[in-house]
Amino acid sequence: MTQARQIADRLLDAQVEFLLAEVTGERFAEVVARDVAAVLAVGDTIVFGDVVSLAQGEQTVATVFDRIGGSPVIADTVGIFSDAIYDHIAANTEYTLGDVVDREPVEALLEKIFGMHQAQERILDRLTESPLVATVAARFVDKLLGDFMQANRERAEKIPGVSSLMSLGQSAANRAKKVADSTFVGDLAGKGALFALKRTNNAIRDMLRDAPVHSAAMEFWDLHADEPVAGLREYLTQKDLNELVQICYEIAVTTREKEYFGMLVRECVEVFYLKYRDHTVSAMLPELGLTAEDIGAEILRYGPAVIEAAKANGVLAGLIRERLEPFFYSEQVLGILACAE
Repeated sequence: MTQARQIADRLLDAQVEFLLAEVTGERFAEVVARDVAAVLAVGDTIVFGDVVSLAQGEQTVATVFDRIGGSPVIADTVGIFSDAIYDHIAANTEYTLGDVVDREPVEALLEKIFGMHQAQERILDRLTESPLVATVAARFVDKLLGDFMQANRERAEKIPGVSSLMSLGQSAANRAKKVADSTFVGDLAGKGALFALKRTNNAIRDMLRDAPVHSAAMEFWDLHADEPVAGLREYLTQKDLNELVQICYEIAVTTREKEYFGMLVRECVEVFYLKYRDHTVSAMLPELGLTAEDIGAEILRYGPAVIEAAKANGVLAGLIRERLEPFFYSEQVLGILACAE
């Protein structure tokens, strides 16, 4: 068996050298193209639903959201990314907003939003149910009336003798307001605020449906479309953007932990599964926008550098030998080699 062992050593060395040559230089590109084609050929014979169950798909997607979505890498880079984006926006004056975003989809989006009458009705109806909103609306109306009265007062005071009358009227109005705030009149005022809010909602409805709101919004877009992207930084500071991104990330992280979010994910996975379960594995690639050339190109983009580094430090040869050695030193192979002596 000693001679058989020596032959096995030589065969093992030859096999390791052969495999190292397969992943070296120009040969590696040929091997990748060959193996990708072979894998896709096998994929054409495998139906997706036969090798992946719905439960497995749900578990995989859940793991992605749970492990990757809340990973320290994402948590650490969210703020860094927002700062980097802000720095780039602040420095970039080569592109306009119109270069980055086409006008047509923006126009379609605004048209859709302003045409969603059911959503608008529901939002306005819910607003009327909030006493706090009514209070805010009342204060807003008070502010408008106050500014209107102040403007008229400034004009009236220019007329001799009217200034004293205006002061007297203002004093009486203030005393009446104090009484109204703590009496039945105050309750009536609150109901009046709700009534005013409903009337305001009606005005908003009419404006959204009849007024040229869509055209006005597009004019606003066109005013910004020809300005450099850098102009967006005038709307918020770097600190504002960072904090907004962090808050949105916190919302996403905490939401993914909720049971209801899991139900939504499972429903989406089920829809995907039912749609593609009868496809072969290879037939799904075009649905994802991928081709064999795309897969090969991505492997060749990163593979050679990694393999060359592993080859240079001897790790690759060691791994190949470790995998093949049990076969060449097995009793079955040594027995065959002994019989061949």
